[in-house]
Amino acid sequence: MTTAKDLFTIAMDPGLKHSVGQGDLSLALAGAELIDLIGAGAVAVDGDRIVPGEPAAPDDRLMGEAAEGLTRQAPYERIEDWLWRRGRDLSAAYQAALEEDGELTHKRSGRLSFGPERMEATDTPARRRAADRWEEQEPVLAALASVVGIDGERSGDEPGFDDEPGFDDEAVTTVVAIVHDAVMELEAVRQRRSIENAAFANLWRGP
Repeated sequence: MTTAKDLFTIAMDPGLKHSVGQGDLSLALAGAELIDLIGAGAVAVDGDRIVPGEPAAPDDRLMGEAAEGLTRQAPYERIEDWLWRRGRDLSAAYQAALEEDGELTHKRSGRLSFGPERMEATDTPARRRAADRWEEQEPVLAALASVVGIDGERSGDEPGFDDEPGFDDEAVTTVVAIVHDAVMELEAVRQRRSIENAAFANLWRGP
């Protein structure tokens, strides 16, 4: 599978202490797609802009959509703009694709057959490969997972985003850093809306 599908699979792990927000995950999935396109030689990074190479035709449908969506005219698209544009509802698109491929299934939590339903990765070779990458703390997957908060289960002496020494590819380092900033920006928007909503509620409630 792709890095994005591996990341989505890891995010579906029922053993996680905290669920991952769809907005955060969508941004990280867009970053994962871009990193895979860099690895395939389909794009390069010049400063904070995405410079497309020769048109690519990835085997993966969602990666193909990502490649087709690249801006191919100068001054090219900024990485941050790509994350917000490509990331819109991207987690839902990956959920649908993995369900279609039989990689995800609906399960009910608890012992009651009418309990709340949740998504869970099925036991397939693709899921096991994703789990292997996670167990091995493959740097790109580990860093993207850490950005969206999937590192709380690890011991304190294992590397996360904040103490990651960097990647061999400077372009990958740039992408991961910008994904991190975008997720932080999204969290700031959430907090601001929460404060505004609370203030509005207090206004109507009165003294």
